[in-house]
Amino acid sequence: MMTLVTGIIGIAMMVGFLGFLVWWIRDLPFTIIVVVVVLLMLYDFVQTVRYGNGGGGR
Repeated sequence: MMTLVTGIIGIAMMVGFLGFLVWWIRDLPFTIIVVVVVLLMLYDFVQTVRYGNGGGGR
């Protein structure tokens, strides 16, 4: 449960910061990189919450 709560808080803070940067810079390659990184981070977070740090489902 602690991993879920702290993960959601961390993801929200990172997405807020990166969203501000994307809005400030407004460059298409940077925006694409940020979107891909956030998607990879969300995928890893779901896998970690689902299977734990051992990665049993990977």
